Amino acid sequence: MYSNPKNMKELCAYAIHARRQRASEHRRLAILDGKCSGLTDKEYNRVVVSQKSNFSKAKKFTHNRYWKETSKKFEVNELKLIKKTL
Repeated sequence: MYSNPKNMKELCAYAIHARRQRASEHRRLAILDGKCSGLTDKEYNRVVVSQKSNFSKAKKFTHNRYWKETSKKFEVNELKLIKKTL
C-alpha cells in the first residue's frame, strides 16, 4: 500500500506511516541499548581536538608579503618623470 503513492492522500499517509515506523525503531533501539549518555570525565579528557594550524600566517602575509607584491616598484627614470609632472 505505501510502496508507491499515486496521489496526495496516499503520500500523506505514507509520510505518517514512515514517521511512526522510524519512531518505533528508535524506541526499540533505546530499550535494547539504553539511552545515550554524555562522556565521563576520563573519556572527555582523552578526546584530542586539533585547532586551526595557521593562525598567525594570515597576519604575517597581510602585513609583509602582500604589500611587497602589490606595491609598484618605481625605477629612477619613472620617479624623475613623476617629479617633473608634479
